[in-house]
Amino acid sequence: MTNPLLDTPSSELPAFDRIRPEHVSPAVDELLAQAGTALERAVGPDVAADYDAMSAVLDVATERLGRSWGAVGHLNHVADTPELRAAYNENLPKVTEFYTRLGADERLYAKYKAIAASPAAEKLNPARRKALSNAMRDFVLSGAELQGAAKERFAQIQERAAELSQKYSEHVLDATDKFALYATEEQLAGVPADSKAAARAAAQAEGKDGYKITLHFPSYFPVMQYGTHRETRRQLYTAYATRASELGDAERDNSALMTEILQLRQEEAELLGYKSFAELSLVPKMADSPQQVVDFLRDLARRARPFAEKDLQELRDFAAKELGLADLQAWDVAFASEKLKEARYAFSDQEVKQYFTEPKVLEGLFRIIETLFEVAIRPDTAPLWNPDVRFFRVERGGELIAQFYLDPYARQGKRPGAWMDDVRGRWQRPEGGLQTPVAHLVCNFAPPVGDKPALLTHDDVNTLFHEFGHGLHHMLTQVADLGVSGISGVEWDAVELPSQFMENFAWEWEVVQRLTAHVDTGEPLPRALFDKMMAAKNFQSGMATLRQVEFALFDMRIHSEADAPGRIQKVLDEVREEVAVLIPPAFNRFQHAFSHIFAGGYSAGYYSYKWAEVLSADAWSAFEEAGVFDTETGRRLRREILEAGGSRPAMESFKAFRGREPQIDALLRHQGMAG
Repeated sequence: MTNPLLDTPSSELPAFDRIRPEHVSPAVDELLAQAGTALERAVGPDVAADYDAMSAVLDVATERLGRSWGAVGHLNHVADTPELRAAYNENLPKVTEFYTRLGADERLYAKYKAIAASPAAEKLNPARRKALSNAMRDFVLSGAELQGAAKERFAQIQERAAELSQKYSEHVLDATDKFALYATEEQLAGVPADSKAAARAAAQAEGKDGYKITLHFPSYFPVMQYGTHRETRRQLYTAYATRASELGDAERDNSALMTEILQLRQEEAELLGYKSFAELSLVPKMADSPQQVVDFLRDLARRARPFAEKDLQELRDFAAKELGLADLQAWDVAFASEKLKEARYAFSDQEVKQYFTEPKVLEGLFRIIETLFEVAIRPDTAPLWNPDVRFFRVERGGELIAQFYLDPYARQGKRPGAWMDDVRGRWQRPEGGLQTPVAHLVCNFAPPVGDKPALLTHDDVNTLFHEFGHGLHHMLTQVADLGVSGISGVEWDAVELPSQFMENFAWEWEVVQRLTAHVDTGEPLPRALFDKMMAAKNFQSGMATLRQVEFALFDMRIHSEADAPGRIQKVLDEVREEVAVLIPPAFNRFQHAFSHIFAGGYSAGYYSYKWAEVLSADAWSAFEEAGVFDTETGRRLRREILEAGGSRPAMESFKAFRGREPQIDALLRHQGMAG
């Protein structure tokens, strides 16, 4: 029997349509054996302490392993089944053990030290020098200098932490998938027709009456935003806010997992000589210390607080006077906010949504990218894991420079949220030939209903532009060294710069005209409606800023304070008391589904969103000065930031583009909080 995880040549794309759970273990065992053999060769006397020689032996084997395991991990995220999950979990410890061993191998570390100390190192190009410098740092952070029992314990921590994070993620997905409310017509009063049609179709597919509402965001949020039936909103909010907790689903309670994850991270940091995991996490980032991050967040909270207090008071006054909600509750906030926005600005998100049909938005987005970054985007073919997935190629001057998969819609077995991931990086392969980058762009939009195209909210449009920003950072790189091409090697607190930068286009009239065509008439969005959207752009931006600060400060504190693992809820309560204006109900268990920090890459790094927003807002102000479609400014952004990837420090790339260090003024101005 052929195995697509083993048989697909490095020059070809993963055979996603043929990968089966039974292929995973044989492929992983074979690829781990090959990588292990390559490691022994690389540290042996036959391979010189030379960058190219080491890469030809070790990188080829580990990149192949990473690519195949990445394909399995991707399917685990977007096409989860009990069989695939079992295969993934069976092999996760083996893969984790190998990468832990690789990163901590003293012999390999010694060889890289010899490369760094050799005269040849001075002759390496800047990208390779940066890759080598990063590798030296990462050996230390991976425990290469630990000895004996400490080294053994470090490896145990890595394996257990990977297992716990995967389990945490599974609990969130299962809790989200498990819940269903079969609602009546009365319970969905006020909910838009397209959302009701999708809920009706979901119920009919199961042979049931009524409307099926789930906790997947495209199903859940329209009810919270538009539904007039308060008890239904309360029921849904309670289910959503208690996912994967002792209050919502005792079988899938993440409480103990969070505690152990934090304990293990603290122990890992201490083994490596750091006071806290937050300190360890910041070593490869732009920020210098946890205190600097906390000061940054508190300063932002101080600036935003007067605006947030005004936002909340206006909302409470409106809810009491116009909606009869004298005791505004958490499950009323989205509903009352939408009603207030409609009353103040005379439009609704639902009205706007009719103009943003997915095909038109994609066409407009592609044209922007093509114009600004001097590329062409064309449909392409590749094996796919779902019929809704599409595949594209990016060319310049007729030459292929990158490709990407787009998986736009929410469905059972697909993790919530939106993300970009790499399939493979740009690499001048040691055996010859330039490997072009390939990206995954994944969203969870409401799928089309009937014969009409999918409709996107303006928030969905922002999300799509955001993920494409990450994708462009990965795909437009001109660096050909694996460790620093695309998003590889970019400081985590700068990696959001291109993604947040791209969101600005969705607020430009010149752009919006190209993105819109009414689902029934084909007419573009009227200028009068756009002007109302612009007037409402910073609606409740003070509250939104404090909410992000709340998440980031909670993240930094639980990774900085030694006693935090035993008082996670208490820390969150303290943070809310300090910065929030709107305190959630006592039963809210937000942290139990905070996958970014417990099962993603944002542990002691969630602040990156606000940190990078300072960079992205300042970068956008260059386009405000020169013109949104100014080719020269677009070319400069492409060359100095997107193409440079991780080949130099992010601050150097920013200064090369902007001519100076970033300033916070543009962010405050863009969010209506200047002065």
